[in-house]
Amino acid sequence: PSPRPDPMLPFDWNLTWYTPHPDLSQCFQHTVLVWFPCMYLWSCGPLYLVYLWFTGQGGISLTSLCCAKTVLGLCLLMIWSAQSLLSILFWLISSAQCLHLFISLLILSLQLLAVCVIQWERMKGCRSSVLLFLFWTLAVVCSLVPLRANIQQIIEEVCVCVCVCVCVCVYPVCYPLQNPCPVEDASFLSKMLFWWFGGLVIRGYRTPLQAEDLWCLREEDSSDCIIADLEIDWARECTKLQHCLISPSTRKECSLSGCRPTGPKLTEQTQLLKKLRQEQNSGFCLFRVLARSFGPFFLKGTLFLIFHDAFMFSIPQVLSLLLGFMCDQDSDLWKGFMFAFLLFLLSSLQSLFNHQYMYSCFTVGMRVKTAVMGLVYRKSLVISSAARQSCTVGEIVNLVSADTQKLMDMVVYFNAVWLAPIEIALCLYFLWQLLGPSALAGIATVILIFPLNGFIAKMRSKLQVIQMRYTDSRIKLMNEILSGIKILKFYAWEQAFLERVLGYREKELNALKRSQVLYSISIASFNSSSFLVTFSMFGVYVLVDDKNILDAQKVFVSMALIHILKTPLSQLPFAMSTTMQAVVSLRRLGKFLCQDELKPDDVDREPYSPDSGTFGWSKEGPPCLMRINVRVKKGSLVAVVGHVGSGKSSLLSAMLGETEKRSGHVSVKGSVAYVPQQAWIQNATLKDNIVFGQERKESWYRRVVEACALLPDLEILPAGDGTEIGEKGLNLSGGQKQRVSLARAVYRKADVYLLDDPLSAVDTHVGQHIFERVFGAEGLLKDQTRVLVTHGLSFLPQADLILVLVEGEITEMGSYLELMARDGAFAEFIRLFAGNERKERSHRGEERDGTHSTGCNHLVIKQCFDWLKRSLADVHSKQTTYTEDQKQEVLGKLTEADKANTGRVSSTMYVEYFRTIGLALIIPIVFLYAFQQAASLAYNYWLSVWADDPIINGTQIDTDLKLGVFGALGFAQGGLGVGCRVGQVWFDKYLLNNVLRSPMAFFEVTPSGNLLNRFSKEVDAIDCMIPDGLKMMLGYLFKLLEVCIIVLVAMPFAGVVLLPLTLLYAFIQSFYVATSCQLRRLEAVSRSPIYTHFNETVQGASVVRAFSEQERFILQANGRIDHNQTAYFPRFVATRWLAVNLEFLGNLLVLAAATLAVMGRDTLSPGIVGLAVSHSLQVTGILSWIVRSWTDVENNIVSVERVKEYADTPKEAPWTIEGSMLPLAWPTHGTIELEEYGLQYRKGLDWALKGISLSIQEKEKVGIVGRTGAGKSSLALGIFRILEAAKGEIYIDGINIAQIGLHELRSRITIIPQDPVLFSGSLRMNLDPFDGYSDEEVWRALELSHLKSFVSCLPDKLNHECSEGGENLSLGQRQLVCLARALLRKTKILVLDEATAAVDLETDNLIQSTIRTQFDDCTVLTIAHRLNTIMDYTRVIVMDRGLITEMDSPSNLISERGQFYLMCREAGLV
Repeated sequence: PSPRPDPMLPFDWNLTWYTPHPDLSQCFQHTVLVWFPCMYLWSCGPLYLVYLWFTGQGGISLTSLCCAKTVLGLCLLMIWSAQSLLSILFWLISSAQCLHLFISLLILSLQLLAVCVIQWERMKGCRSSVLLFLFWTLAVVCSLVPLRANIQQIIEEVCVCVCVCVCVCVYPVCYPLQNPCPVEDASFLSKMLFWWFGGLVIRGYRTPLQAEDLWCLREEDSSDCIIADLEIDWARECTKLQHCLISPSTRKECSLSGCRPTGPKLTEQTQLLKKLRQEQNSGFCLFRVLARSFGPFFLKGTLFLIFHDAFMFSIPQVLSLLLGFMCDQDSDLWKGFMFAFLLFLLSSLQSLFNHQYMYSCFTVGMRVKTAVMGLVYRKSLVISSAARQSCTVGEIVNLVSADTQKLMDMVVYFNAVWLAPIEIALCLYFLWQLLGPSALAGIATVILIFPLNGFIAKMRSKLQVIQMRYTDSRIKLMNEILSGIKILKFYAWEQAFLERVLGYREKELNALKRSQVLYSISIASFNSSSFLVTFSMFGVYVLVDDKNILDAQKVFVSMALIHILKTPLSQLPFAMSTTMQAVVSLRRLGKFLCQDELKPDDVDREPYSPDSGTFGWSKEGPPCLMRINVRVKKGSLVAVVGHVGSGKSSLLSAMLGETEKRSGHVSVKGSVAYVPQQAWIQNATLKDNIVFGQERKESWYRRVVEACALLPDLEILPAGDGTEIGEKGLNLSGGQKQRVSLARAVYRKADVYLLDDPLSAVDTHVGQHIFERVFGAEGLLKDQTRVLVTHGLSFLPQADLILVLVEGEITEMGSYLELMARDGAFAEFIRLFAGNERKERSHRGEERDGTHSTGCNHLVIKQCFDWLKRSLADVHSKQTTYTEDQKQEVLGKLTEADKANTGRVSSTMYVEYFRTIGLALIIPIVFLYAFQQAASLAYNYWLSVWADDPIINGTQIDTDLKLGVFGALGFAQGGLGVGCRVGQVWFDKYLLNNVLRSPMAFFEVTPSGNLLNRFSKEVDAIDCMIPDGLKMMLGYLFKLLEVCIIVLVAMPFAGVVLLPLTLLYAFIQSFYVATSCQLRRLEAVSRSPIYTHFNETVQGASVVRAFSEQERFILQANGRIDHNQTAYFPRFVATRWLAVNLEFLGNLLVLAAATLAVMGRDTLSPGIVGLAVSHSLQVTGILSWIVRSWTDVENNIVSVERVKEYADTPKEAPWTIEGSMLPLAWPTHGTIELEEYGLQYRKGLDWALKGISLSIQEKEKVGIVGRTGAGKSSLALGIFRILEAAKGEIYIDGINIAQIGLHELRSRITIIPQDPVLFSGSLRMNLDPFDGYSDEEVWRALELSHLKSFVSCLPDKLNHECSEGGENLSLGQRQLVCLARALLRKTKILVLDEATAAVDLETDNLIQSTIRTQFDDCTVLTIAHRLNTIMDYTRVIVMDRGLITEMDSPSNLISERGQFYLMCREAGLV
């Protein structure tokens, strides 16, 4: 018999363990259980109070709940005060009660401390007390043991404790925010279990979530809070990096010799070396800055991970105890139940800490994303012109989309890089404890696997660099295509650019495919690793000694440890790969963030004057301006003149500090306003474009609008100045854009105005009006300093100073009279061309852009607002009443915001996606996964049979056979994955083709950010995320099926538990998916405006800088980023909420399996119990991965939905028609016939062209003129079928153009458009993208377009690389390239639409001469803006309101004294 237990001993095993009725000794209950909570609070309390002192966020108002909590705390204090008095009384009576007195006083002091902490937290704004929650939890748990014996005495105290516990958990706080995030007000327990998120899930289940349902972003997650300190820290790092890159010897030499280089070769080598070292170090510097900012919060998550690992390694030890209990029939039953409950408790805690870690990582990732986006955006506002040429908009978009995602992935998996080896070492240590030296075989296997995974990670990193390079190129090209889509359609170049995009796409996919093959090898090694480790260890263990027995305890505890080992073995290669990819992204980001910036000190804010300056667009290469030495008086008007490419725009850029100052001094006194040569228009209302962030002053605003000749345009626009202007001013004519750009500058009331040819796109009478009302002696800017680049000779006499630029140098300078008196080159030029100028001075037919907007205004406004009027029709059909302001707002709306669908993703999306993959691929994949899991089930079951094998004479029989079967089943296990080629099909079929085949109206109402979002983020999701998610989900679903089969085979009664758990699982999953999908959609929709804003800002950065509006644009970017994060934050929390709930169900299965095993100890063998329980322990991990993979698939299938949207948008007519009998040389004559041709922008709208009948003969030269709205451009657009005919036909050489393909038509006729658009690539590609002409023909075209001398001087000649948008060529040179395109095509029909807007008069004269000679045998249609250019034409067509009012030769029309005569008289031609 066991000795009698002594209740006075501190701890007695006979009383606690070796008994069927366990208990703790009285001494233990009254000491340890009381002291433990006290020691916790007294040790942590002071530190916690100090922490609150430094991190307090302001007091919390005294609410009723707060008062109740304080009262309850005081009640507890009073109870223990009474208890202390009683203890003192008993102590006075009997000194034996001193222990009770000590305990009472200790608890009294504890309650006093707790009440003080409650008040201190309230004063410091702490809404949830972790310290007190854990204290009350410990107090309650430690009270449960004495509770059994003293239930009546302390029941009230426990209840009070529980009440206080609940009260401490929650502080109701009044937030100033409209919809605050509930995590701010959540209790500790609510935060751990993500209960605070439940409200949003319920709301999303009831009705689809909208953007206004989302919570406001927490302050610590906002852009302002994150970037403020980070930007300063990064600036310090950049300074240090620049300093470190200069060697001490070089610094010494520089200090002595003034940094004079010893020679050009040495300088070039030094610069190259410095650049390479900077690129290598910049990524590490960026990492260091991010680590300093977000490291503390990340370390908090790391602490959660360490706790998770501690619980994870405890589970196999408890499983060992449970299996030992199953083998020991004499053990008390309560021990088995305790082991079962411990498994459940440890699994639950492991799950909780794992998801807290993931929550911390995703929070850090979100903040890293905000930080990187903010830094990139700010950098794009200050990057130098030379660096800007190497960093296109597409590359910048890729930095903030793909590269930030790589950094976010690294945050999640970075800890695995150092923790995985520790976990592997611990696993092998515990395996050594079980199997002895045989564990070395497992170590050897792991060592063999590591180099393979390391090699794969390195190879994948290299492939990622290649892939990202092609992705950058693809996104960059797509951005240019979207920007210049109108030109592509005019020239029928869609196919050429489509092939270029697909070429990049093919190379991108090849790199991705090779990366996926390597990843598949890595996954295969992972799937085989656990088996190989098991097989090697068990094989060595049983073969080295016949006495080594594999019983259930050794087998399944080892299997549990090997299952744990499988996680770090799988995570390590992935973590290494992710980290290497993140390193690449860090280098890319660091390289961009370390690019050269514009130097603010290049321009002093002092009296204005460039002083003997030499300037270049980069540090290397020839200068663009030399020996510039000029001083301008305040309030004077300076005119800058010169040929195309002479450096006029460069001079203004130098004044703005946009160029690289090599020598000299530039000073500008006062504020600056800038009008660029190519107008930059925001996607905002016309009013917002003019006001540009300033306060609107109505009287000044009206004066500015009138002076800039915008009043007639306001009458045309649907909502006046409230009309939304499309991206890049798509719904404005060239002249309107320029006048809006001018109005923006005039409204600013700046001190200095830099005006880069703002009158080039307007006609003379409008130009004269603007000059007089704005620039002239009585104009609005008469008292300001004005520097005006112009080609208009009529304005020069009024200038105070004229600068004549030739090849970057000022050759002549002075007033008009002084220069004429010198009789130099300027005077000769004036005498030669002033006659033509005077003839056109009063009026050139009409306002240039006004006549252009004849069709252009009506074209774009009617065509684009067509979409909006449908919306208005829908509104009226629903009998919704609007106020006048609301009607104006709807009418003025142009662009369509990216919309989020609602509800779950339609099953047709999955059907469509799987149909794309094909059954031929799906069926083998499913079969192989099923085969793999069947083999896994077989070899696991074989292990349980082996473990139950009877022991005869200390050995097991047929171990060789058992080992052989086990090995054969294990090696049969394998898996294949879904390939990445699916993405290519979707990219080709639904996205690229559908976008390029859309009509112009689609591009005018769809922001480019929406399209770029789909071409970057959504394509990446289809390429990688969906296939990886499907592979993972399929594998884990089969694994879950295996576990269910094993548990049911072992314990059929578990089906009673399994069935409701399955139903509950399905319910929670479906409950969650609606919310998750909608959050994914909202996040994707809110991402598009970020890209749109980035795109817009980068293109207009010079204007933003000139107006000093950087801060306002940064605030706008912050707002867009924060709006995106408000959807991203609940999106990743939703996954954590689901995982915690579902893994709790999985832990219930663990509890059920272990409990049933304990109850059936007499009938179940240890082997089958070990098999069932060890597999049920995997359920939480399996469910976690199923949740993650299914969520990824469900969320990312939205990308398929968003890409497929473009399949349903209206499309143009076919590019080519099969079986077309069109002759190859068509048109051979160039005759054009219109028969009752009518054009509408939409049914129900006014006719743009009203039944026009017209016949144009071969080689005829026809000028088309008319007032605003006459229909001139509509006629040209109808010929090119940009708009389709509403009635009638157009015949070219007798063939109805409506019956041939669009490319067959557009490639056979030519237009020289008003806006010169170039694409990045070689100059030759811009002239001949199909390589259809020889070099000799290309050079001939360049010679005729007066570009041969310029191109011949370029280092690469025809292979000269044009930057994005052709920014490294002047606007005039770009216009000449467009002329060269027409000369190269040399079709029988040529349409001219103001082809010489941006060139000087001398070049204009040469171009007109070239057109007359080179297109003498062609039919030429000229939409005339300068009437003198068509006076020698065979016919002139005068249009008015869609009808032809006059048509004859110019001389006959003048003699008839009709409308054309009046126009000529206004122009001074008669």
